[in-house]
Amino acid sequence: MQLLEFEKPIVELERELEKLRAKADSQDIDMSAEITTMEAKLVETRRSIYQNLTPWQRVQIARHTQRPFMLDYLAQVFTDFCELHGDRRIGDDEAMPGGFATLGGRKVVVIGHQKGRDTKENLRRNFGSAHPEGYRKAMRLMKLAEKFNLPVVAMIDTPGAYPGIGAEERNIAEAIAYNLREMMLLKVPVIAVVLGEGGSGGALGIGVADRVLMMENAYYSVISPEGCAAILWKHRKHAPEAAEAMKLAAPDLLQLGLIDGVIKEPEGGAHHHHKAAAEALAEAVGTAIDELSKLSTAKLLEARYEKFRKFGEWEEI
Repeated sequence: MQLLEFEKPIVELERELEKLRAKADSQDIDMSAEITTMEAKLVETRRSIYQNLTPWQRVQIARHTQRPFMLDYLAQVFTDFCELHGDRRIGDDEAMPGGFATLGGRKVVVIGHQKGRDTKENLRRNFGSAHPEGYRKAMRLMKLAEKFNLPVVAMIDTPGAYPGIGAEERNIAEAIAYNLREMMLLKVPVIAVVLGEGGSGGALGIGVADRVLMMENAYYSVISPEGCAAILWKHRKHAPEAAEAMKLAAPDLLQLGLIDGVIKEPEGGAHHHHKAAAEALAEAVGTAIDELSKLSTAKLLEARYEKFRKFGEWEEI
């Protein structure tokens, strides 16, 4: 399993605790006091680290290879998933799966970015970076949701839209821009959740929503910390400083009013407890759907418009 640098003290204590238990078992020695002390130290160390994460550490967790991806959440808490393929223009994009599903008895249309855990799967999913076909397929599914009066659930987890020559030739910028406009006009509730990485326009392409939620250790930003550091400091080694300055972590974005809620992750991050993370997501999304479903279409569209009009406001002192 991938080990993050700041997690090493926890792993070392876990190893020491395992040695104590093994010694007590093999030599039939009563070491309950030592084991209890070590367990308490481990709990305190884990709590201290995870309650004081820096923005850069959250970025590292957001990119963890064992973190649950979109299809993991689908398998855990959604049922009756029927995947739909293709944008009806060019083809399908496996970096952006989507289709009909059920969440706690609520019928929805779910779309999202999907990464891979190994080289083969990452090549298939294009590392979670969608092509124009992915965004056009996503909009086709949103229009289906509107036709059948179903809420849309969008799961964001991408370093950014694919910047290749083919994507440019097929007009990736237009595909994203079209989605931004059309999502503002959808006559059904839209809930977006940033699962891990929320990278630039690639995230925004399915991120215009009535409720924008973030997993506790996700990030949402116009550029990666490494990219920002390369521009401002001329070196990627300044990525931690860039992450701090950019206010890209969920707590900062909530304070700035750019997102609507933070979904609490299990201690240690979602990569340690997939099921618990999925249950927290299901509860938050279900609550948002129930709240938004009470609004008339006119009220829903008005509230969505006002939500985004408030962005960028400031007061002169």
